[in-house]
Amino acid sequence: MRILFVHNNFPGQYARIVRHLKTLKHIDMLSGSLATNKQPAVINRVGYKPHRDAGEKTHPALRYTEGAVIRGQAVYSAFMNIQKKGWNPDIMLSHSGFGDGLFLKDLWPKAKYMPYLEWYFHSYGSDASFLDHGAPKKPNTELNIRMKNTAILHDLAAMDWGQCPTEYQKSQYPTIFHDRISVLHDGVDTEFFSPDDNTIFTVGDLAFRRGDPLVTYIARGMEPYRGFPQFMEAVARLQVERPDAHVIVIGEDKTAYGAKREDGKTYREWALENLTLDESRIHFLGRQPLEVLRDALRVSAAHVYLTVPFVLSWSMMEAMSAGALIVGSDTDPVREIITDGENGLLVPFFEPDVLATRLAEILADPDRYTPLRERARALMLERYDMNDLTQQYLNLIERVASGKASGSDC
Repeated sequence: MRILFVHNNFPGQYARIVRHLKTLKHIDMLSGSLATNKQPAVINRVGYKPHRDAGEKTHPALRYTEGAVIRGQAVYSAFMNIQKKGWNPDIMLSHSGFGDGLFLKDLWPKAKYMPYLEWYFHSYGSDASFLDHGAPKKPNTELNIRMKNTAILHDLAAMDWGQCPTEYQKSQYPTIFHDRISVLHDGVDTEFFSPDDNTIFTVGDLAFRRGDPLVTYIARGMEPYRGFPQFMEAVARLQVERPDAHVIVIGEDKTAYGAKREDGKTYREWALENLTLDESRIHFLGRQPLEVLRDALRVSAAHVYLTVPFVLSWSMMEAMSAGALIVGSDTDPVREIITDGENGLLVPFFEPDVLATRLAEILADPDRYTPLRERARALMLERYDMNDLTQQYLNLIERVASGKASGSDC
């Protein structure tokens, strides 16, 4: 079977399945990604590069779509020679939303197409309206958000089948497509992200062990989408109540999702300037390799994961697998995985006082929450283990490629 993967930053979400497929002799794989992609080429890769950006005179609501078309054109052009040489995939997998897979069906109309469906945009009812509490948006904002779905809708219309990582993310897509979308998570490496009570995590001259009053926070960027301002407000309150508490923050000082601050400052700069914080007990480690993330989670007394109604981060489930106690936001994507008081704790997103109180309670008696940690780990082993899900993924790929996918795969 021949499989084509297209992802602007390949392997991205396809990393686990590609590693699995590489062990199978009957699988022939090829990938495409932006020429600027610096990720290791785990399989043969074709680079593509858009020849220009969207035009400044293009209608603002169509600039995102024009950019997607230009990127799709770059993919089409890059693979024309591959097609002419007779390499024909049985199935094509592409990360939807940016235009990379827009024209794959035009190159290979007989091949099956299964996009990775990550997010469908709405002006109200999910991420775009959450932080402003559903206040009416300016008309141009509404237009821009709706039109961002144009490339996604083309993928939905062209696909033979779709894959979505969580039920909540699937729920954002128009219901007319639901009977051709499978919910299948990327999986968690439960062997790597495993508990180890003997772990010692060092930061400078400090050494942290399981049982120490340590709070962790991990996110791609320090931003409102992942509740960073509320987290830092909670930290300021926690430090007053627990002078021995330390906090580790892993992630970049940037805004990855949503709007940046109008004053040009980062949210870390805002926090350090506006909140009363003991900076000697807050350790910003920046971007770190997975080994550092894992070991921080292994010794964490409480791991805070806050998110608006949006794409669920891998880090929350990796934290559960590593035996960390999740204190998560009481929002839809988190509630799909965390049951309050059963395998983690939920707090209101916009109430840092409640978060601070809950963290103080945990630090005062961490052993009380051991059963929650154990049940969180058990859930990852039972439903989200990478080895099980990659086999399910392969089964789905084979069924879609052979035209045998049906409603039972949803």
